[in-house]
Amino acid sequence: MTKIMLNLETLNPIFGNFFGLEIRWYGVIITSGIVIAFLMALREGRRVGLPDDTFYDILLLAVPLSIVGARIYYVAFDWKNYQHDLLAIFDIRQGGIAIYGGLITGLLVIYLYCRHKKLNMWQILDVVTPGVLLAQAMGRWGNFMNQEAHGEITTRAFLESLHLPNFIIDQMKINGVYYQPTFLYESLWSLIGVIIILALRHRKQLFKQGEIALTYVIWYSVGRFFIEGMRTDSLMFGTMRVSQVLALILVLGSGLLIIVRRKNRKLKWYIE
Repeated sequence: MTKIMLNLETLNPIFGNFFGLEIRWYGVIITSGIVIAFLMALREGRRVGLPDDTFYDILLLAVPLSIVGARIYYVAFDWKNYQHDLLAIFDIRQGGIAIYGGLITGLLVIYLYCRHKKLNMWQILDVVTPGVLLAQAMGRWGNFMNQEAHGEITTRAFLESLHLPNFIIDQMKINGVYYQPTFLYESLWSLIGVIIILALRHRKQLFKQGEIALTYVIWYSVGRFFIEGMRTDSLMFGTMRVSQVLALILVLGSGLLIIVRRKNRKLKWYIE
């Protein structure tokens, strides 16, 4: 028991080395989240009668392109740190990917794929988004291992008042200073969203097609709006935090879309 506690108090962001290649916990956790999200989508897809190949195709197309999109998004809003060293754009080992960029790219890939295959995009989004939200909840623990995506300076006494385990409190001590565990706030918010969506999504007459996906967007964006205001590493556009602006747009846009689609019964439930 003592050995376990000692290991937890000195968390190493490096998972291991394989043939000279350094593997970080961040990558392991992100990959695990992707696999779990895929398996969840596969299971739900079978329940609603969608072929497995659809989700294998989306996995192979959306995941790598979403990583590229997440990097482009980050670099675009942090251009001042890359404009004089363009090769640094390709060095993602130093961090610098933005989840919103990945989600936007993934949505675009799914939209184009569904148009090409003549599939119902809303149905597929309803199937995949709960798993995506769970992957996001898991992914924040990769930030935890890297001691990033944290909030403002705080005290150990405050962290203890949250009844957090010691390994989290110790990991929030960076260069002798304690920080708010905003990674944890967002992870828990996302996990609660997953539980609510999974508990309600099969109830008859509750969700119209596409509304599980839109509920996911609203839920995540509401939490992200407030948590982003606590972070110290936000991407900025002038004096505004980019993620807060985008979160606000997504909440209003998704809510309005739900209202319009429900009131206009002639509106198709899918996008052509």
